[in-house]
Amino acid sequence: MLNRTPLLSVIIPAYNEHDRIIPTLKHTIDYLKMKPHYSQLIVVSDGSSDHTVQVVKSFTAPDNIQVQALEYHPNRGKGYAVRYGMLKSTGSIVMFMDADYAVPMAYSDKGMALIQAGYDIAIASRAISGANIQKHQNIFRKISARIYTLIQNSYLGISYPDTQCGFKFFTQSAARKLFSQQKLNSVIFDPEILWLAKRARYKVAQFPVAWRHVADSRIQYDNMKKSLFVFQELLRIRHIH
Repeated sequence: MLNRTPLLSVIIPAYNEHDRIIPTLKHTIDYLKMKPHYSQLIVVSDGSSDHTVQVVKSFTAPDNIQVQALEYHPNRGKGYAVRYGMLKSTGSIVMFMDADYAVPMAYSDKGMALIQAGYDIAIASRAISGANIQKHQNIFRKISARIYTLIQNSYLGISYPDTQCGFKFFTQSAARKLFSQQKLNSVIFDPEILWLAKRARYKVAQFPVAWRHVADSRIQYDNMKKSLFVFQELLRIRHIH
């Protein structure tokens, strides 16, 4: 009989994603149903005003996958949505991924293997040897990302060339500790979590992935005001902790 305790919990934050969530769920379920273990798939609707929740609930999952749709209002931000899902998870290994399926689910084999090898956290990277960028961001976003990374790593005392790739794995115990301490609700929760992990002396591994930029991302930082907000959020991390 299949053990109904999930080995893997997959958290997908979603804000008005009723269109893009369909292929993402199909690809993710097709991957998970081939595994011998039980999996938990949680979509967190971050105050969506569309049919995201109804779309998720319409999926019929195979016996080895539990699909859940969680929802709250109003919209709180990606960081809040990820934290909400991570703290609701029950899997021995917990990951979060983006609703746009920028990284194929097959790369979860690498992340899970690193956790099972003894790491507390495994993060996907688009900026280390072996990574494959299949569709690039525009030049403004690429330059902004490089400047941001330099400032971020210097300020936080970390050395990750890519903290923002939405494909990260945690042991259940590390997820509970770190996400219960998380305070930022914005997209800058990733470096906050990694800074908290450094402070807690967790073992963190990086692994390369194939990634493609999705042009109609629901999160846009393509003007000066929004870019300044990102840096303001970053500089809050050490202060609020």
